[in-house]
Amino acid sequence: MPPRVRRGATALALATALLTAAPLALAPLAHAATAQAAAPALRFTDIPGDGGVVLKGNVYEPGDGAAGHPLLVLPASWSLNDLEYLAQAKHFAEAGYVVVSYTPRGFWGSGGEIEVAGPPDVADVSRVIDWALAHTTADPRHIGMAGISYGAGISLLGAAFDPRVRAVSALSGWGDLADSLFSDETQHLQSAALLTVAGYLTGRPGDELETTLTRFFGSDRADEPAIRAWAAQRSPATYVDRINANGAAVMLANAWGDSIFPPNQLTDFYERLDGPKRLELRPGDHATAEATGLAGLPNDVWTDTRAWLDHYLRGTDNGIDRRLPVHLEPQLQDGYEDYPSWPAVSSSTRRLGLGGRDRLGTGSLAGGAPTGWHTPIATGLDSGADGGIALLSNLAEQFLKVPPTVSVPLLPRPVAAVWQSAPADGGQQIRGSVRLHLGVTPSAERGSLIAYLYDVDALGIGRLVAHAPYTFLGRTPGQAFGADIRMQATAYDVPAGHRLALVVDSVDPLYITHNPAFATLSFGSPAGDPSWISVPLR
Repeated sequence: MPPRVRRGATALALATALLTAAPLALAPLAHAATAQAAAPALRFTDIPGDGGVVLKGNVYEPGDGAAGHPLLVLPASWSLNDLEYLAQAKHFAEAGYVVVSYTPRGFWGSGGEIEVAGPPDVADVSRVIDWALAHTTADPRHIGMAGISYGAGISLLGAAFDPRVRAVSALSGWGDLADSLFSDETQHLQSAALLTVAGYLTGRPGDELETTLTRFFGSDRADEPAIRAWAAQRSPATYVDRINANGAAVMLANAWGDSIFPPNQLTDFYERLDGPKRLELRPGDHATAEATGLAGLPNDVWTDTRAWLDHYLRGTDNGIDRRLPVHLEPQLQDGYEDYPSWPAVSSSTRRLGLGGRDRLGTGSLAGGAPTGWHTPIATGLDSGADGGIALLSNLAEQFLKVPPTVSVPLLPRPVAAVWQSAPADGGQQIRGSVRLHLGVTPSAERGSLIAYLYDVDALGIGRLVAHAPYTFLGRTPGQAFGADIRMQATAYDVPAGHRLALVVDSVDPLYITHNPAFATLSFGSPAGDPSWISVPLR
């Protein structure tokens, strides 16, 4: 650069100095201006995956001509291709990253068959990294991965099996795939059907996947152990010890209403990580919280992803490592809350006992432990209390602040059991997973029920706070047992004057339920084993 001139220099001396320095100074200045103005270069490429399978991909590389850039690998989401991340890849490349996006095997133009994050997909991660180190200016000491949904799961598995991966941001991904497919033995119908249809439309399912899908949608529960073993092989939670040993910094971001990968399986996975970690949960459904970022629009999830990767791949002192690691946006709100750990989200619990029906068919939900009551319902008919429609209902809650709603007084009591609390004097900030212990007497050896917790206003309109399905197998008809149900985690503020309502029925379009024709379920609270609900509070 030109030498600095003291403030007292004469005009002649200044001109002489500049003319003397010009031959040396102008070239670096021109180079700096060119480097600053050079846009990242995009190219499309074939990348050899494991076993010679060709993966379609693209590379965004900084235009400065320098070497030693951090590498960011972005596997595409289920049924999408390597074009998915172009806007974000350009932003990262402008910041100095080499960004390699690719279409996982079995989808679109990539070769092979859909492996659902199986061993070939995990091996592909290492092959993509090998290729990037050989064909770009990437630095082998600074490698990270990020992705949405399928790309998130593959990224976490990559961190388990390739120690070169130093940081991961997994958006709308899974920790435990089996727990995402089943909730208390209940198959997730709508989400699995959506993934299946999308997979067949955009990819090539292999024999193993087709067999697994046939088992999943079938009624033979003897197939469940095989499905769970298949899912465990594809679950980052199975390999959490490897992730911890490799020391990768892991950021997880999901939505409260994720209908494909619900939050409980992810909070459990987060708690088992012992390296640098961060958990973010927001309103919305699967991949909706980060969706606007794919169009290059301002987006909190991608902003935090950038900060996370900048810190752990580039050493940027941006403070994200000093923030409280659990970052939550409550439902129906716009602000954030931060906590030192997931257990710290709730500081107390409110336990309410379930009581028998009054003359209007509504049971009490209050302190104490009433016993000796019984509330029967018929199965097989939808009461109208539902978890919503996969992707759509929680999307409406995210953007329109409209969660699934019901009129609690109008719910048909012959097919829905309802318990309701008195109006609360003050507001209640529910944080965490609501737990229900419910005495159940079935008329058949197997069956299903779905529990819902509603925030009910003065007009009886209930807004869904949380829910969970529950399926039992091999029970003795006519013999009571205690069902312990953990609803999906939430952060929801119940206004002062509102009631809590617990609703239990036997049908929800989100799930495959297993009630035989003409079966009944009777709920009760026998002496010595009262039924109750435990609400975690901030």
